[in-house]
Amino acid sequence: MDDQKAEEIAGALDDENVTVLLEALPYIREFHGKTVVIKYGGAAMREESLREAFAKDVVLLKYVGMNPVIIHGGGPEISEVMTKMGLEVKFHHGLRVSDAETVEVAKMVLLGKVNADLVRRLNRAGQPSVGLSGEDGALFEVAPVANAAEVGFVGEIERVDVDVLNHISEDYIPVIASVASDRDSNSYNVNADEAAGKVAAALGAYKAVFLTDVVGWLDDPEEPESRISQATVAEVSKRLDGIQGGMRPKMTACVNAIQGGAQAAHIIDGRRPHSLLLELFTDVGIGTMVNP
Repeated sequence: MDDQKAEEIAGALDDENVTVLLEALPYIREFHGKTVVIKYGGAAMREESLREAFAKDVVLLKYVGMNPVIIHGGGPEISEVMTKMGLEVKFHHGLRVSDAETVEVAKMVLLGKVNADLVRRLNRAGQPSVGLSGEDGALFEVAPVANAAEVGFVGEIERVDVDVLNHISEDYIPVIASVASDRDSNSYNVNADEAAGKVAAALGAYKAVFLTDVVGWLDDPEEPESRISQATVAEVSKRLDGIQGGMRPKMTACVNAIQGGAQAAHIIDGRRPHSLLLELFTDVGIGTMVNP
């Protein structure tokens, strides 16, 4: 780097920027070599500027020595395509009712659109990435959920092949779409929150991070200012039956991740640019952190 370039960079760094960098330094040191499983969804997946910011954030994690693993769904996109095809969009207790045709549409959207888009952005931002589904390399093995009679081909993950992920993540960022197969090669939809929790548990991840469209777990769902910044697994488990809507599978996944071997889990607001970095690399954080 020549002297003129160095002077330009130094001039662009004001005291506030330097403070932020210094605050992040001990976290970067702490997280070096650690695995972070990220559930990608919500507004972060739908808005162009947030998609770009997310890709850059994940690449930065890889650059500073972390091992990010991304799991994604794509519910709104699947519903949009189904509607255009004249197929009925139906949910039962938060799970998409899925016949064989619905699962094929889900695979088409998740792998052909959502997964491919994110892989392309990560590659462009500077890190080689590999798109996968739970079917690739028999990464996930699933069985029908308990209420399969009501929801059809919706699967629950019974096994995660960590050897596949460990091998890929040495050189690439794995990007996993939440579809999988059972032992008889029947394809299933899989809830992406559940998949992220199961992957984080299997890998013994240092962090499991769930991007959503609220500021975190709210003590009162009608009051945005009631965010719970930290909670233990015991506290979450005690209140789990009373958690409603889309937050329940996320909090369940947090509990399952930690009970299975992950060290901490976070719920963060994906509508906020760079929320991933703010949660991981600042003293205060911006979401809800669940500890053992």
